[in-house]
Amino acid sequence: MRSIRLLVLTAFVGLSSLQTQAQVPFGKPRTATPGDIQQGIRRLNVLGSVLYIAAHPDDENTLFLTYLHNERNIRTAYLSLTRGDGGQNLIGAEQGEYIGVIRTQELLAARRIDGPEQLFSRAYDFGFSKSTDEAVKMWGRDQVLSDIVYLIRKFQPDVIVTRFPPDSRAGHGHHSASGYLAEEAFRLSNDPKAYPEQLKLVKPWQARRLFWNAFIPNQFQTNNRPNEAGTLLGIETGLYNPLLGKSYGELAAESRSQHKSQGFGVAANRGNKIDYLLLKEGDKPQADLLEGIDMSWNRVPNSERIQEQVYRLGNQFNPLQPAASIPALVALHREIRQLDTTQVYVKTKLAEVETIIQQCLGLVFEALPTDYAATPGGQIDVRLNAINRINFPVKLIKVRLPQAGRDTTMNLLMKPNEQLSFTFPAKLPASLAYSQPYWLEKPLQKGLFTVTDQRKIGLPENPPQLTAEFTIELDGLPFTYTRPWLYKYTDPVEGELYRSFEVRPDVTVNLTERVYAFADNVPKTVDVLVKANRPGVKGTINLDLPAGWRATPATIPFSLTDKQQEQRVTFTLIPQTAKAETGKLKAVATTDAGRFTTGIRTVSYPHIPPQTLFPAAEATVERLNVIVKAKNVGYIAGAGDDVPAALRQMGCTVSLLDEAELGKDLSRFDAIVVGIRAYNTEEYLKNVQSKLMEYVQKGGTMVVQYLTPGSAVLQSGLKVNQIGPFPFAIGRDRVAEEDATITVLNPNQFLLNKPNKITEEDFKGWVQERGIYFAQDYGQPYESLFSMNDTGEAPKLGSLIYAPYGKGHFIYTGIAFFRQLPNGVPGAYRLFANLISASSSNK
Repeated sequence: MRSIRLLVLTAFVGLSSLQTQAQVPFGKPRTATPGDIQQGIRRLNVLGSVLYIAAHPDDENTLFLTYLHNERNIRTAYLSLTRGDGGQNLIGAEQGEYIGVIRTQELLAARRIDGPEQLFSRAYDFGFSKSTDEAVKMWGRDQVLSDIVYLIRKFQPDVIVTRFPPDSRAGHGHHSASGYLAEEAFRLSNDPKAYPEQLKLVKPWQARRLFWNAFIPNQFQTNNRPNEAGTLLGIETGLYNPLLGKSYGELAAESRSQHKSQGFGVAANRGNKIDYLLLKEGDKPQADLLEGIDMSWNRVPNSERIQEQVYRLGNQFNPLQPAASIPALVALHREIRQLDTTQVYVKTKLAEVETIIQQCLGLVFEALPTDYAATPGGQIDVRLNAINRINFPVKLIKVRLPQAGRDTTMNLLMKPNEQLSFTFPAKLPASLAYSQPYWLEKPLQKGLFTVTDQRKIGLPENPPQLTAEFTIELDGLPFTYTRPWLYKYTDPVEGELYRSFEVRPDVTVNLTERVYAFADNVPKTVDVLVKANRPGVKGTINLDLPAGWRATPATIPFSLTDKQQEQRVTFTLIPQTAKAETGKLKAVATTDAGRFTTGIRTVSYPHIPPQTLFPAAEATVERLNVIVKAKNVGYIAGAGDDVPAALRQMGCTVSLLDEAELGKDLSRFDAIVVGIRAYNTEEYLKNVQSKLMEYVQKGGTMVVQYLTPGSAVLQSGLKVNQIGPFPFAIGRDRVAEEDATITVLNPNQFLLNKPNKITEEDFKGWVQERGIYFAQDYGQPYESLFSMNDTGEAPKLGSLIYAPYGKGHFIYTGIAFFRQLPNGVPGAYRLFANLISASSSNK
């Protein structure tokens, strides 16, 4: 459905598509080419669909999706069960729901290139899982299965394709769970007794067949599954499309390279490529996945005339005079709208015809507010632009701002290439919700996002709350094009760009730290950044505290005259007793309009549109029984983490070190900590590695956090040949269970006794995982401190290895401190304090 792809890509394409109405343009608008229009016309006579299912962003086979959408012209969608929230981040420090937001947008960027639609379930990516059972249990089997059933019923695919099998060959519990749940949903989706509450919105649906799309053909061939041998379909997907001027391998590479946070940039594939499918359910085809499925207008009653109209339209289309096809397109639209418009194919094809009409005329419709954000009940000017860039008679008969109550009837002839522009003052409804991603509006329930509106399940992002409608008349037939409000601005480097319009609270309050950890009774300062999102906001700020804590002063007044103005206020936080409770510190702004308890955080990278979230304005406050002897710590930042903030909470002075700083005297540091994946990402480290080893030899402590060994996919091998003073390698061992038993191998090891005695209690309350990418192939003088394993697996060493070197100490650890410390896990603080205090503890 090429025209739906163009809905997403251009600044002047409508939002009448079934699924893409929330997918607004990003970046520079892309004008439809004659090849795009011809692709869209070809698609009008194809009424089939395929749903592709996997677990995460970047799991999808972009080549196969590109082929289905652009060669076979069938409606295609990728259902990613999760948003990748538990994945790594190679471009910044975001974790959890924030990396999930980034990876959601990367998937949408990929779909803007390869064309299919994007869907999601409510499942939360809680990190690496080693079994289907664990993943399904964590998500909630019935809840995620109901999401898949609902989306099958809504999308109505003829064929379902999974990326992974429902067993250990998938290599990840989420992967195998996606295959298992897809097979279950295939069997249940046509049963009206399964999830009957959905039938208010959708009808039972049975896909014809279900396939597994393997990575390589021998992935199917296993000794214990002889029934899988010889049942493959091979499909040539590496074709060249002259209308697009690219092969599907080239498009797929561009698409996959949008997964930048995962380091998945790939080279284009030009030439033959076979994709393999194994039939898992349904009737067996001989040569093609869609074999025997009627893909024509015969699927829609009373549509006999339409197929011939489309053939004639395609044969007569003139790329030099696209507007010459407008009468035929209008006639086609008139014919289709006489059919049952509740039928999914009819709705889809009407939207496609409307898009092609717009492309043939070069129509541009924009709704441009004068700012990118406002508050509920606020007022803002909105400029409505309309332009017809082809010499064809088009009348603009109405413009409307439905949510703002503005409705203007007119009868203006849109002269060729002459922009019509209207500016309206718009008052925003007081009932508008803040622009929080819908899946983050309510607290996460273990492994599942809380979404109570069934209609939102599957949507990649929020439907626009504020829109404009432009109604035109062509050959006596009205067409209404709906646009979201978009803020348009000019970047001095990138040029014209767009971002979504945001609805914000009157005032937001951001705490500068996620954790306030007290190792003693010394007071700490708590800074709160107050931000006005409308002019003239004033009130007071106070801190809600757990029992046993006191903040002074009790309240602080603020007054912000201008929109976007900020004010920093500072409290002193004091533990009143030795038993001050661990809990949540909450910042509260009180104004005449009420209490405001949300912060604001905008995630912004060049390859995705800015994403603004409104997290709760809270932080963890706790007493730590921790002693730290390292006072001056140097930190080499890697791919991004929040460990430096945790070190400061322990009372350390932290200096961020780049290549220039590492060239200076390092003896002033009690310890140097290397951030996650720094040796994967920072080229300059090979220039200073000998200096770092000299620092250790002379008595310093160096702690290297986890690295990845690199792969043909990630292309992120190590930047130095030897990380430590003695050889060792980075393996792929990991322990995914955050409560896995840890065995201390040498209880007398000083790192486990000085300055804090590490006990079993210190490994309670951990989050997501114990550790990843353990060390391997090490010998003396390295010593492994722990043994640990997931349920049913052999014990694993290498999570933390230590070696003395000269007068100093070298440590490599795959333990997930980068997750534990920002989440305020006390035992992780105590253990990390021992590591950085190694030199000081032995003086």
